[in-house]
Amino acid sequence: MNSLHLVDSIRSAVAPVFMLTAVAGMIGALATRLARIIDRARWIEERLDLQRIRNEDAAYWELKRLGLRGSVVNWSIALLVLCALFIGATIAGLFLDEILDSFDGKLVGWCFLGGIGCFSLSLFCFLAETLLSTHTLRFSNKASTPLLPLEKESHPGAC
Repeated sequence: MNSLHLVDSIRSAVAPVFMLTAVAGMIGALATRLARIIDRARWIEERLDLQRIRNEDAAYWELKRLGLRGSVVNWSIALLVLCALFIGATIAGLFLDEILDSFDGKLVGWCFLGGIGCFSLSLFCFLAETLLSTHTLRFSNKASTPLLPLEKESHPGAC
């Protein structure tokens, strides 16, 4: 193998490497969303334990919704990890194609398509989780009864 073929292999691997960067960014964003979901669930569970929730049914409903959102985020992260593995196999395949004469280059294309497919499915999961999170919002004035569990109002004069 001459150095010109190696340079071509490195050039071919640049696009999949940029894809890995996008995957890493998405995993970071989803990990942050998952952490916020977990923090919110812990906050509600703590208030339930202290009996400081006004509407326990609403609190349990929200915990169930948070569990669903967490599952969707977990699926999205799993698909992104699988995508990264496919893209890594693509990059390795590009180099093996240049190094080995007997290597079948068709595998490279299938690995890249697998990565794109996993990335697309992960984006659908991300969209679903976003829709689930905004579906629970209700913007209303203070006089109306809240649908989401809030702490009981403190007594006048209490700190």
